[in-house]
Amino acid sequence: MTGRSRDILTVVMVFLLAITAFVAGYAVNDFVELRTGRALANSEQGDFAIFWEAWGWVEQSYIGEIPTSQQLAYGAIRGALGVLNDPYTIFIEPAVREQERDSLRGNFGGIGATLERNENGDVLLTPIPGNPAEVAGILEGDILLAVDGQEITAEMTVEEIAQMIRGEKGTAVTLTVVHPGAAGPVEIEVQRADILIPSVTFRLLPEDSTIGYIQLTRFSAESSGEVQQAILGLQEQGAEKLILDLRHNGGGLLDAAVDVSDLFLSSGPILYQVSRAEEERVFSATEENVAGVMPLVVLVDEATASSAEIVAGALRDHQRAILVGATTFGKGSVQLVYDLSDGSSVHVTSARWFTPNRHQIDQQGLAPDIVVEITPEAVADGRDEILERAVAYLQNGN
Repeated sequence: MTGRSRDILTVVMVFLLAITAFVAGYAVNDFVELRTGRALANSEQGDFAIFWEAWGWVEQSYIGEIPTSQQLAYGAIRGALGVLNDPYTIFIEPAVREQERDSLRGNFGGIGATLERNENGDVLLTPIPGNPAEVAGILEGDILLAVDGQEITAEMTVEEIAQMIRGEKGTAVTLTVVHPGAAGPVEIEVQRADILIPSVTFRLLPEDSTIGYIQLTRFSAESSGEVQQAILGLQEQGAEKLILDLRHNGGGLLDAAVDVSDLFLSSGPILYQVSRAEEERVFSATEENVAGVMPLVVLVDEATASSAEIVAGALRDHQRAILVGATTFGKGSVQLVYDLSDGSSVHVTSARWFTPNRHQIDQQGLAPDIVVEITPEAVADGRDEILERAVAYLQNGN
């Protein structure tokens, strides 16, 4: 897989894997909804009256169209949450929330292709091997023109287009595409299904057969076992040093991050989880590890987030690895989802993660030990400067 393909793939994986964070809140929904209702009632009796005073003047004087009461309520909720200055405590309207529920119930299906916009604004498709898009005839570099007859416009985001393609498993979606080098568009019907994407790829590096390379794209229930098999396989092939690539890894399951970290550590904390409602929770390494003391470099970038930051922070704090690349995203928190009476929901940050050295990941990220700024020349030549720098470090020790 080329570096370009890996980057395209992981952009979509960040979008897909964000859904898993919503599961945590269901067990305590009823309790929190009751507390929220009391808090709102109290605020209405006090300083919240100034809101209605101000809004009365808007209704009296505003020249434009006055929003409905529902639009006003939703806007007020968003405004109140904005005061928290937390990008992950958010309000979700009913239609979007229903899509989340479908995903969590397992109704979600995809076509197994990644999306990106090129410098011309075209939306390009790349099929993932062995998945419905490839089987139906989607080719790498296809330009997407329409989804079920709805034209793709320049104003649409990649995420919005992905939502158009997603749907219930077993249903079909028709994509209008232009194949690379073709004169005109064709329509291709793709059956939505479960998407099969391994989270780990690995190989010996051709420039140095003593260095094993492991790319981990997300943290799923299988990730720890896949990374373990990758380490063992590379050791059998003669690898003496390792590179763990967490670039564009948007995270996933917390337990998977702990288990992956444990493959490289023999003792000590992996992370601390601090919440308002519970005592501090410590996740610790076990005595056994698979990688032993093999020299290790972890590759990170601006899209390394959440569980990936847990692993990077734990390995660096234990002086088990250095980080090479760019400062990570800074998503080190847990959100609970509370369903509201009209089908909308509020996602509330309820806990934050800290590395073994007590560094807060959330909204700060992890600065690399070796910063690599990617040059336009390297991009044009197809060179991976971050990987090159990691190889140089393992070869020369600096």
